[in-house]
Amino acid sequence: MNILVLCTGNSARSILLESILTHRSDARIMAYSAGSQPAGRVHPQSLRLLAQKGYPIDGLSSQSWDDYTNDDAPHMDAVITVCGSAAGETCPMWPGAPLRAHWGVEDPAAASEPDWEAAFEDAYARLYKRAMTFIDLPFEDMSSDILQQKLTQIGQE
Repeated sequence: MNILVLCTGNSARSILLESILTHRSDARIMAYSAGSQPAGRVHPQSLRLLAQKGYPIDGLSSQSWDDYTNDDAPHMDAVITVCGSAAGETCPMWPGAPLRAHWGVEDPAAASEPDWEAAFEDAYARLYKRAMTFIDLPFEDMSSDILQQKLTQIGQE
């Protein structure tokens, strides 16, 4: 299953969820991430946290969602947005995905530097819980309607 994780800056939350889904799913999911207004770099605390938790960090990048609109881009089975509600953040919409879900988490990159560790740990924990709930499902055998319901339900927990 190919999943595109979207947020605004693609430097923190979407990078964390991309890594969790790809590396904890036993090759059942290939996740990608992008932003509507990419920061141009992955937040250094995202990289530190992922490395500390044993995830590979080579190749992670902040990129535009435009990279996934051309003909040679992978087909996405689902799109998950992770934007929070703080500071009036606008969450991007993605057309054409058969499945869509919103798993909102406040942006840890918005925290001041002394608070980065706690903010990123909190965002990671929330995203990890949701990702593992999804990964534990037999999603390969679910109808699109049931899978959509489960994705939506996970985002509301």
